[in-house]
Amino acid sequence: MTFALPLIQLAQLKLLMTVAYTIFIIVVIGFIIHDKRDPVKALAWITVIALLPVVGIVLYILFGRNHRKEKMFNLKEIKDLEQFERICREQLKAICDPDFPLSPEIAEYRGIITLLLNNNKAPLTTCNRIRVLNNGRDTFAAILRALRDAKETINLEYYIFENDRIGSKVAKILMEKARAGVEVRFIYDDVGSWGLSPKFLRELRRAGVQVRCFQPVVFPWLTSKINYRNHRKIIVVDGRLAFTGGINIADRYLVRRGKNGMWRDTHLQLEGESVAMLQTVFTTDWYFLNKKETLDGKKFFPPPSVLTVDEECAVQIATSGPDSDWAAIMQAFFSAITHAREHIYISSPYFLPNQAVLTALKVAALGGIDVRVMLPSRSDSKMVYWATRSYISELMEAGIKVYFYRKGFNHSKIIMIDSKFSSVGTANMDVRSFEDNFEVSAIIYDPHITRELESHFFEDLRNSLLLTPQKWDKRSDLHGIYESFARLLSPLL
Repeated sequence: MTFALPLIQLAQLKLLMTVAYTIFIIVVIGFIIHDKRDPVKALAWITVIALLPVVGIVLYILFGRNHRKEKMFNLKEIKDLEQFERICREQLKAICDPDFPLSPEIAEYRGIITLLLNNNKAPLTTCNRIRVLNNGRDTFAAILRALRDAKETINLEYYIFENDRIGSKVAKILMEKARAGVEVRFIYDDVGSWGLSPKFLRELRRAGVQVRCFQPVVFPWLTSKINYRNHRKIIVVDGRLAFTGGINIADRYLVRRGKNGMWRDTHLQLEGESVAMLQTVFTTDWYFLNKKETLDGKKFFPPPSVLTVDEECAVQIATSGPDSDWAAIMQAFFSAITHAREHIYISSPYFLPNQAVLTALKVAALGGIDVRVMLPSRSDSKMVYWATRSYISELMEAGIKVYFYRKGFNHSKIIMIDSKFSSVGTANMDVRSFEDNFEVSAIIYDPHITRELESHFFEDLRNSLLLTPQKWDKRSDLHGIYESFARLLSPLL
């Protein structure tokens, strides 16, 4: 009898906790439904929360909240961007005027250009010189040369920066330049560059390099924005020369490492008007991280006459992230795919498209367009690897040619359409790049550059295996189970 009361109290406490937790789950699910997000993603989160008590709630708080609507900062606060908004308004007026003279390359893609002017405030630049850097060796050689030649400013922004051989070389130059009076600024992502030691960062700061960490993740007080990472790769030197693309600062692009082998990737070196656009991307990120300090003046934004080059290549620098109203890069990809008339070539290390892009690709292939998708035969992420493979059957059913690249790990993020339109940047063909990460891509309307990218694509095809439905259907049943399970979780990856 002496134990009856405590047992009754314990049972009541358990019941109270169960009721409270059930009410809490219902409230959270209500927030998910009210968020009006993609139904597939919403149902995936509801399933996780319902099946994983407590853990599901924690995962949702850390990774599931939609910060796009919250807007991390307001670009309108940056007065230096007013001139770009004015340029966008002027370009929209000109492009929408049917009597305004446009070059054939621009006129053909008037819709995509207008889209990016509206959803991304991305001015069209036409006076540019672009060099395609088709591997790590060429990319790092060009970057090191540009950094050594810097006279006034160096701005770097990277998802992954490793303190290995190439990382040490870059860091040494940054410190030498900072000591010599060059203004050096460096943004690194806290998750992507997790391995950077405090000692390495202290040495950079002592030399005069201004270092900022994007969205620090501090345990046990995990930031609610841990899921929103800065995936951009940008270098701007003296406001006149810039680099962007898929290559991070790491030895994996130069030497074989582990079972994935050497990483294959594509980068760009840019001169001309587009450099100011990449400088603007860095400026807005620096403003966000550095207590609203703006970077203005001729050191960062030289006059247009200084940026003039003797070549014409039309480029828009498109960005996306949870700070913007629209998933601009995804919308540009969708528009370009639906605009295709002859062929679509895609290389992406992670292929988890949303339903709109997936449907656009299948409709294009079913409509007689030659659609080819190159995927890596191995990956640095097992879950993403199996989720990517889960899309292969339906791609082939629609007539899309799917290839497995087998000479290392192909990390290139490129799209080429009709030998006229191309995109090179940091955005993968996946939901994370479309919605969660801060990304940047160079959207290029130029036959010469696009054909060069296509030639490299076909070289990679020689090191790839073309999949056939007959061979694919013979894969292990266990693999099919892995793929199905990973596909179920793909909206959350």
